[in-house]
Amino acid sequence: MARPAGFVQDRIDYHAMLLKNVLSIDSNGVPSNADKHNANSVRISLGIAQRLRSEVESERLAGQTSGSRFEDACADFVKTTFLKLKHLRPGEWDIHKVGNRDSLAIAKFEQYAHLIALDRATRDNPELAAALGSDYTITPDIVVVRDTVTDKQINSPKPLVDETVANLASIRKQNGGSALLHASISCKWTIRSDRAQNSRSEALNLIRNRKGRLPHIMVVTAEPIPARLASIALGTGDIDCVYHFALHELRDTVVELGLHDAFELLSIMIDGKRLKDISDLPLDLAV
Repeated sequence: MARPAGFVQDRIDYHAMLLKNVLSIDSNGVPSNADKHNANSVRISLGIAQRLRSEVESERLAGQTSGSRFEDACADFVKTTFLKLKHLRPGEWDIHKVGNRDSLAIAKFEQYAHLIALDRATRDNPELAAALGSDYTITPDIVVVRDTVTDKQINSPKPLVDETVANLASIRKQNGGSALLHASISCKWTIRSDRAQNSRSEALNLIRNRKGRLPHIMVVTAEPIPARLASIALGTGDIDCVYHFALHELRDTVVELGLHDAFELLSIMIDGKRLKDISDLPLDLAV
């Protein structure tokens, strides 16, 4: 019997990790990513869980615990899959979960290094702080980072640069810059109306406050309700795309339940390339 394609197995392993640590069904038959007050949310999430062969029965994890474990699983999946694509995206890469909520963690990367000076200035100037507010604070959940390259690497096929040219290029290690932020990934175990726009706000801050190339801005979620997915997936200009942790299973469940309006909305997002499966994410990172 032929072995499954690498990303097929990686997707299975990703779901197995979630089934072990995050995605469970409580004693009332409510999956941990469902809104128990919304009947369709429970029905759809239960269908997804059953398709993923959830056999775990436990009480719902605290919100922060679920979110943190979901981030861990997503970070592991992105690292496992994307690092297999060096033939498409060469370079020295680091993929990791941002361990704390330090709003200046982003400043260690080349495009946002200037935020350290901005933060220092606002601390010393209350009027400036009031004017700027928190528009420069950015706290991604997962980052994909590319290291700078040496002149030896640049000149490996033939001499291309020397001390007289390309002295401001960000990727050139000799120029003294920081590592480059290739992608900022926000993880949302669920999407509730009171925080549905957090990812958009963070995306806009990434766009407005960068110097240089804009990193990929992506959202990964396990939200089962298409209308809630649409609240961040539809529209363009801020988020690259929203990735569902089990899009195939979500679509099949919506069809099985006969939720025609939900299926139509889901189709709009998928056909419009605003909603994709988690397995699409690593290849999109290679662009």
